[in-house]
Order: sequence, then C-alpha cells, then structure tokens
Amino acid sequence: MKFPGVRLSVRVAPGLLAVAALAAAVTGCSAVDDATKSDVAKTEVGDCINITNNSPTATEGEPIDCSSPKAVYKVFQTFGTKTECPSNEYTSYTEKSVSGRTTFMCLAPNFAQGACYNDVSTSPYKWADCASPDATFKVLQRIDGETDELLCDNAQQFLTVPDPKTLFCVAKP
Repeated sequence: MKFPGVRLSVRVAPGLLAVAALAAAVTGCSAVDDATKSDVAKTEVGDCINITNNSPTATEGEPIDCSSPKAVYKVFQTFGTKTECPSNEYTSYTEKSVSGRTTFMCLAPNFAQGACYNDVSTSPYKWADCASPDATFKVLQRIDGETDELLCDNAQQFLTVPDPKTLFCVAKP
C-alpha cells in the first residue's frame, strides 16, 4: 500500500529546510549589519535626531526625543538605495556600514518655537544656545499644518516644510 502523502513530505521537507536556512543566514547578516550602523542610521521614520557635529565632511548626531529643542531633525524617509530627497527643504543623510550597505535618509527640520539654531549653508542645522555666538537664527513661531509665509508676524525670514506641512518664522537671535 502506497501513501502519496509520505512521498510528498519527503520531497518538501528538504526544500523547507533550505528556505529556513537561507532565512536564518539573511537575518544573521542583517543583524551584523545593524550592529555596525550608528545610532542615527538605526532611527526610523518619525524618530528625531540631534546634530552634535555639523561639519560638512563629518556630520554626527544622536537619536533624541522629538519634544526636545535639540531635536533638530525628524526622519522623513529612509532608503536602502541612493535616493534624492524630494526638495531642498529636506536634508540628505548618508551612511555606509562596515558591511558595505548604505543608509540614505531624508530629514525634515523639527525646530522648536523659541529655540535657536546654527545655519551654516554648507552644513546641516544644529541646535545652539540663544546667547551663544553660534546661534544664527531663532524660531519665533512654529505653525504645524501650514506653509503660508504670510502667517509669520515680525519675522525676518521663514522656512517651510511641505510634508508634514510646517512653517517656521525666524529672526536673528
């Protein structure tokens, strides 16, 4: 007497084991790759970042609670392949891991009302104490859900972010 189910399981079992081994190998490589990423590269969409060094050649940062005035950027998008950010309002962040994989991010400004920041045109924004000579602008008003610069009262300049819509009214500190 022959049982067709036995033969089928004998043929399917090695295939399932091969798939499981491949999945374990990929997961293992991914875990090693994640371990070599900086804390900034491990952040996800919606997380915030404090830029601690805004040198044009060696930008450094750290994850931070989005409610902090030091949370200069919010992660808008992340990519596994080189991608241009949708507009100039976003800052590109690129990091290559030891394994050779590259993380690409688009960061949206996340300035806090009343806080000051440093804007060096060749570098990312950085939080600065308002009494410091490093402070180049102060956020007078932050209006979420709007991008109409006419809403800025007494501001010398404005910055807008299209998505999520945010208007920052700024002046000298």
